[in-house]
Amino acid sequence: QVQLVESGGGLVQAGGQLKLSCRASHLTLAFNPVAWFRQAPGREREFVAAVGARDENTGYADSVKGRATISRDPPKNTALLEMNELIPEDTAVYYCAASRTFSVNYVSAQSFYDAWGQGIQVTVSS
Repeated sequence: QVQLVESGGGLVQAGGQLKLSCRASHLTLAFNPVAWFRQAPGREREFVAAVGARDENTGYADSVKGRATISRDPPKNTALLEMNELIPEDTAVYYCAASRTFSVNYVSAQSFYDAWGQGIQVTVSS
């Protein structure tokens, strides 16, 4: 059974940066599409960033474009989300997701992903 475990969340000051990690078991993230989503209190879960089978095929939500970078660390079988210039609106539970369906390009649709982490809280203080 595929397992995804996020780490790296917590409390961050506005203007700061964070690095979230997503470690996978029973799935090789280097070959599978991976994405990050987030859900703020009282809001729907939304797309943040994704990478397709090729590392250069990445996509970002407009709200984080220019501030976020998604990447993979194959030796650790880990996906990463780095964000800087954090704002209070970035406060949310962040979820890592992966798909066993091949896609060269990144995919932003939640329905595409069949493995999800438990989520990790990120709080940005003003």
